[in-house]
Amino acid sequence: MKLRSLFFALAVPFLAAPAFGSELRTTPSAVLELFTSQGCASCPPADALLTEIGARKDVIALAYHVDYWDYIGWRDTFGSNSFSDYQHAYATAQNKARVYTPQLIINGETDVVGSRRSDIVEALAKSSLSITLDLDEKDGLIAVSAAGNADFPTSRLWLVTFKTAASVAIKRGENKDRVLNYSHIVTARQLIGLWDPRDGVSVRLPVADLLGTNSDGAAILIQEDCNGHPGRIIGGTSFLR
Repeated sequence: MKLRSLFFALAVPFLAAPAFGSELRTTPSAVLELFTSQGCASCPPADALLTEIGARKDVIALAYHVDYWDYIGWRDTFGSNSFSDYQHAYATAQNKARVYTPQLIINGETDVVGSRRSDIVEALAKSSLSITLDLDEKDGLIAVSAAGNADFPTSRLWLVTFKTAASVAIKRGENKDRVLNYSHIVTARQLIGLWDPRDGVSVRLPVADLLGTNSDGAAILIQEDCNGHPGRIIGGTSFLR
C-alpha cells in the first residue's frame, strides 16, 4: 500500500498564530518512550530523569502511563489500557516474556531501566534516526513530509499527542502522600498513514483538531512494523503549541 497524501478535514476555525516555534524538533537522534505509573514506587526517579533528558534538543521524550498498577489502590490519572497494550506489543515483538516499570525503550529497539542514567546516556550516544521529517505550518494546517529511502521497509506514521507537564498528589498506593511531577505525558497515539520507501509520505494535519484541549505538544513518528507489533523507529519530529 502506498500513501502519497492524506488530508484531515477541519472541524474548527484556523489558528491565527504559528503552531510551533523554538520547541520544533526536526532532527532528533532518539525517541525515548518511558512506560511508567503513578502507582509504582520505582518510577519517580525515572520520571524525573525523563524530564531532565527530555529537555535536550536532540531527543523526543514520551511518557506512557500504564494501568496495570492500578490494582494496588491508586488509579493513575494519566493511565490507559491502550498504553499497557502498546508496551505488551513491544514485548511480543522483542520476544520478551514480561513487561515492567519503569521501562525505557529508545528508538523502538533498545530496552533499559528508565532510572539508570549511565545506561541511557550510553544508549543515546549510539542512537540515530535515518529519516528526516519536515514540518511546515500555514493557516492552521501542518504539512508533514518525508522522502523515501529504499534501505527501509514500508512503515507506519504515528501521531502521538502529549501534555508537557503536570503535578499530581498521590492519595493511595506505593507513592501515597507524595506530590509527583510528570512531563511529556502521552494523551493519545493514533495511526495517520504509511511511509513508503519509494514515495515517502505527505500528510496535512489541522493543528486545532490535532491537539484538542488536553495536549500542548505532539510527536510524529515513522515506525517499522514487526509482524503487526511496534518495531524500530526510523524517523521523528515534535513540536509544542
